Amino acid sequence: MIVSHQHRFIFVAIPKTGTHSVRQALRVHMGDGDMEQARLFVEKSFPIPEIARMGHGHISFAEIRPFLAEDKFANYFKFAFVRNPFDRFISYCAFATSREGSFERDPQRVMRHFLFIAPPHQHIIFRPQHLFLTDRDGRLLADMLGKVEEMQPSYDAICARIGIPSTPLDHANRSRRSNYRDYYDQELIDGVAKIYARDLELFGYDY
Repeated sequence: MIVSHQHRFIFVAIPKTGTHSVRQALRVHMGDGDMEQARLFVEKSFPIPEIARMGHGHISFAEIRPFLAEDKFANYFKFAFVRNPFDRFISYCAFATSREGSFERDPQRVMRHFLFIAPPHQHIIFRPQHLFLTDRDGRLLADMLGKVEEMQPSYDAICARIGIPSTPLDHANRSRRSNYRDYYDQELIDGVAKIYARDLELFGYDY
């Protein structure tokens, strides 16, 4: 997450949505009083103990809201990037098994394990995207959502709203895999659709 008082924005970094590239581009525009929390490539913590103790940089709008003046939260430009849940789930499976390489050997077995046998609901990276973006009543708190599938045009539009120059995004932490559709059968499609139903509805994605 980045909170910029200089440019009056709040960026929520949803896991597996290209957040490292966006962070890297935004950092050069941060002022002395701006805040970032991150754990990969760089180590940064908010000067807010309750947030710093969370130990990761994927803070939701609802989590940061109590620590900002309400007028700032209401008036700052709030944005994030989202990704097709079917594609994002493949990225999660590959990431979660990267050390043992089991996804490369038998991707559907890994997918079935996480969907049907032991879903890691408490894992921050497995968590549905809407939980980072909505309040307790399910209302969307973001002013704008970029899409990973249109990463550069989305970032360009966000920069125009913030009032900073856009730059080409680097492809930090990108994996090389086949198209996500190559990994699915109908049972797996239905499993992802059930767990991430609200993401599919809210962000306009389908298989």
